Amino acid sequence: MLRLLGWMFGFAVFCAFGLIVVAVVYLQNLTNDLPDYTILKDYQPPVTTRVHAADGTLLAEYARERRLFQPIETIPAPVIQAFISAEDKDFYSHNGIALDGIIRALRDNLMARAEGNTAIQGGGSSITQQVAKNFLLTSEQTWDRKIQEALLAIRIEATFSKDKILELYLNEIFLGLNSYGVAAAALNYFDKALYDLKLSEVAYLAALPKGPNNYHPFRRPKQAIERRNWVLDRMAENGYITVAQAEEAKKDPLNVVPRASGSQVYSAEYFTEEVRRQLASMYGEEQLYGGGLSVRTTLVPKLQEYARKSLMDGLIGFDHLKGYRGPVASIELDGDWGADVYKIVPLRDVPEWQLGVVLQMGDNDATIGLRPGTNIDGGMMPDRVTGQLAGPDTKWISKKLSSILNVGDVVYVSPVDGKAGNYKLEQVPEIEGALVAMDPRTGRVLAMVGGFSFAESEFNRVTQALRQPGSSFKPIVYSAALDNGYTPASIILDAPVEIVNGDGSVWRPENYAQRFYGPQTLRRGIENSRNVMTVRLAKDIGMPLIAEYARRLGVYDNLTPVLAMALGAGETTDMRMTAAYATIANGGRKIVPTLIDRIQDRYGKTVYRHDQRICDGCNAASWVGQQEPLIVDNREQVLDPMTAYQITSMMEGVVQRGTGTYAKRLNRPVAGKTGTTNDYKDAWFVGFTPELAVGVYMGYDRPRSMGGASTGGEVATPIFTEFMENALRGTPPTPFNEPPGMHEVWINQATGVQTGGGGVLEAFKPGSGPNLATSVVGVGVDYSQQRTGDLQPEPGYDPNQPVGAAGMF
Repeated sequence: MLRLLGWMFGFAVFCAFGLIVVAVVYLQNLTNDLPDYTILKDYQPPVTTRVHAADGTLLAEYARERRLFQPIETIPAPVIQAFISAEDKDFYSHNGIALDGIIRALRDNLMARAEGNTAIQGGGSSITQQVAKNFLLTSEQTWDRKIQEALLAIRIEATFSKDKILELYLNEIFLGLNSYGVAAAALNYFDKALYDLKLSEVAYLAALPKGPNNYHPFRRPKQAIERRNWVLDRMAENGYITVAQAEEAKKDPLNVVPRASGSQVYSAEYFTEEVRRQLASMYGEEQLYGGGLSVRTTLVPKLQEYARKSLMDGLIGFDHLKGYRGPVASIELDGDWGADVYKIVPLRDVPEWQLGVVLQMGDNDATIGLRPGTNIDGGMMPDRVTGQLAGPDTKWISKKLSSILNVGDVVYVSPVDGKAGNYKLEQVPEIEGALVAMDPRTGRVLAMVGGFSFAESEFNRVTQALRQPGSSFKPIVYSAALDNGYTPASIILDAPVEIVNGDGSVWRPENYAQRFYGPQTLRRGIENSRNVMTVRLAKDIGMPLIAEYARRLGVYDNLTPVLAMALGAGETTDMRMTAAYATIANGGRKIVPTLIDRIQDRYGKTVYRHDQRICDGCNAASWVGQQEPLIVDNREQVLDPMTAYQITSMMEGVVQRGTGTYAKRLNRPVAGKTGTTNDYKDAWFVGFTPELAVGVYMGYDRPRSMGGASTGGEVATPIFTEFMENALRGTPPTPFNEPPGMHEVWINQATGVQTGGGGVLEAFKPGSGPNLATSVVGVGVDYSQQRTGDLQPEPGYDPNQPVGAAGMF
């Protein structure tokens, strides 16, 4: 008997030893496969990149995982208490494994296995185990993974502090709505920072780790509230809050308001997308969508609104002149018209308009049904709302409504005088355009509108559309001349000229009015946009020189030096043209436009700053009687400051007496130039005050004629003027600064000769002055010949005055 017992004992010991060996080998294999947990020391989670306007307004967020890293020191205590109560009440006392949680999990799994269910029912994981799983392991539901999780948790606890582990957990945990971490969840669910959350909101976030979809605020609100209340009870049970506080918090509704993604300022989509493209180019996609960059842009939201409205008004006004083209779509009214209209998606960034379907047609009015959805006030439009469509403005549509619309037609409408009930017909314009406004002293882009609707076309016509600038390029030609010996009073002959091209063809440039005007001062030539005299001027100073000035000013990188380019035949962008004018306004110091002021990394370190000027003395720790800091402007001087002032003064004349007189109503110093290309395909006005430089362009995306009289002065200048009126309202007029050393003389604007008073007050550089005898660039011409198509001199010119062979008169 004893021998049998001894044998059985020995066998048991052998089996136990064998099991231990097997367990050791098993654990050894699992241990060998454990990932390196020390990488958590240097872990940098993907963090949302946030883009702000100049005033701090949030413009956009970019992330594949919407996460904002929140250091544990800045996470409010109620947030920590709620998550500990919900997930691991003994977090601060265990060594990485919550024994009560494991016992509970074993019980649940054994009961499930007894019922024939072999799947793991619940992990009973501590917060440390969840860190191990979320950072280092997969979510695979196996015993091997659970054991590895426990082993890693023990090692993590031995290496990191409890606060560090909790920091990792609270910033990594997925909480639904593409929210990773508590800071992002607070914004995405409640549009609040963590420290602004109410107790009930904190408890709801703590309810989500077990399964965000199980407690979805809209799909499963009952379960969401039950789970939130359970968290509140646990917080009270653990002594973090009182029972009374818990009961009071339970009375709160969920109040979840999902945070919008993408551009947060509806009028700034073109600007925001351009910033996104630049960030991706500078730092790459990984940094953009996970680097946690904080980007402060140059956008001024109020100016952006003004820019959008001005361009929209101009495009719509022009489009109305072309007449009504027809409805957006047509539907059958046999079924539910509300559902059918809802399927037609309107332009999301034109909230002033709504879609409506014609229900009944009168002679010159109609009853319409409005598309269900968000209305002009931002609220939800209930189904089957109707209104009256009044007859259109006869300036736009001369026909009656009954001749252009039918029952079932879906059209855009807007409230008459902003009031619901009565509506007027609207139409998405075919014409497109662009407006960019920048600070001429810094190049900071304050507003940008790249087209009528970003929802319809993401093509940014400020930065991407290559178009001919036409006569708006002439200030670059005249600047080159003024920088190289000419004065605003210099005389150029405006008479027929023939240019023989390399292929033998002949180019005969013409003025807009198809007339010639005789000898003209440079000032009058630019004010009245004389083409032929500009070609003569370009021929005299040489196109290579003009090409160099175009490069310096940033209009072109490499302009082909042929004479047609002097009239703006090359292609460039609205942004480049506006930056060139801003350089002139800045006294000739090179302006490089920027949409970004500063970029900081996730730690707050500045990694990019646009302003590269040197500030001597700005780093002083304190004031000890030293001089004020000196800003050293190290930007390239690409134009003589005196030349810049002269061309500015000449472009003031464009507004006061020339082709841009519509802008004269601003009643302040404004300099600018119109531009119109062949067959009226492009229309421009680029101009500036000391405070703002603005470029406006209009044209079809597929270039075609806009029609007769569609000049820069007629269609682009009013847009510029409307924007400037709003942008500068309340700002006192500011004169342009004249550089020291120049002298002013009253001259006859036709001859450039000094007068005793009156005419034009012209600024001259040292060593230059008004004409004593007017020298004309060109050949001698018999001005008594007034045949059709021949020279027709400016009114007041004496045709009997002789013209010498050298071109003197």
